[in-house]
Amino acid sequence: MKLLIFVTGRGIGGDALLAYNVKKYLKQSGIDSEIVLDPKSPGYYFKKRNIPWLTSPIPNAGGHAASKFKLFKAAIKSLTAAIKGSLLIRREKADGVVGVVGGGAIIGALSAKLARVPAISMVCTPTDTNLSVKLNPTLILPESPAYLDKNTPASKYEVKKLYSPINLDIIRGNKDNLLDKLPSTFDASKESVLFASGSTLFDDMAKAARKFAEENDDYNIFVIGDPLKEELNEIIDYPNIINLGYINYVADLYDLIDLAVITDDGLTLHETMACQIPVVVVLGVKYGRYHNLASAFEGAVFESNVDNITEVVLRALNQKEAMKKAAAKYSDDLLRAPDDMCDFVKKHMKK
Repeated sequence: MKLLIFVTGRGIGGDALLAYNVKKYLKQSGIDSEIVLDPKSPGYYFKKRNIPWLTSPIPNAGGHAASKFKLFKAAIKSLTAAIKGSLLIRREKADGVVGVVGGGAIIGALSAKLARVPAISMVCTPTDTNLSVKLNPTLILPESPAYLDKNTPASKYEVKKLYSPINLDIIRGNKDNLLDKLPSTFDASKESVLFASGSTLFDDMAKAARKFAEENDDYNIFVIGDPLKEELNEIIDYPNIINLGYINYVADLYDLIDLAVITDDGLTLHETMACQIPVVVVLGVKYGRYHNLASAFEGAVFESNVDNITEVVLRALNQKEAMKKAAAKYSDDLLRAPDDMCDFVKKHMKK
């Protein structure tokens, strides 16, 4: 069996990582697949891993923050994109499609319909959720508003709520591998707090780290990620901030830290929950998005903003043992998500 994985975005951040995990776990289940990106996507995440990809138009509707005008423009582009996507499916003689969030989910589903092959969608926005459940079997990820709704969206197809499939190696980190890489400012006797907004460091996460560092000198304060813009380097240039930049040893860092301050979306939150790390989310860091994931991981996640970051972080550290126990309740389901995803795909690709 050969599947095409239609992926939204630029092939750089969390959507690319999610697609990579999907591809990896499908391979482990005996299913071959190829990534499909928009022709304008640089695909750095896949390029770094020597993974080739196919191209076909995948317009982006603006995701969670999409306006009606953006949705209208995307709808027009989607008609052409779906036709080109169906031609790609036929040319590659693919047996089916997996659409990965946003435009990837929608264009993948429409293209599969035109090519007359089965498809499943993984969705996380209001738009991709509403459309996908009308087109094919759908996996609803926690970022989708429908995830927390007690009622599953009505559909003639199977609809299932699922945690995003993470890299299971993330729970196998060892802090001892990390100690030689840390600067002399690291103090093993202090608690450690990580500030991160994924592979990219966004403005408000940098500001939150700086504010906490200015108000607290009793913690190891780590910041990771490539700054979105050069000026952010000045914000995090502070004596008690340990700026690690872009790293490839995050699993080891997770084994070291006592608390993670992150955004309320994506795989990073899933990873920290799987590692049973207490979390504070800084709201609105990524383009004002709000996912209410504190409710999806009740008791293990506190919400904050830049202005009250110190208050919330200190409260979380004081309650970290209770938060760890809360995170442990979700860990097993998170670790089962890759197998559940593969079972769902195999079930519906047989039809």
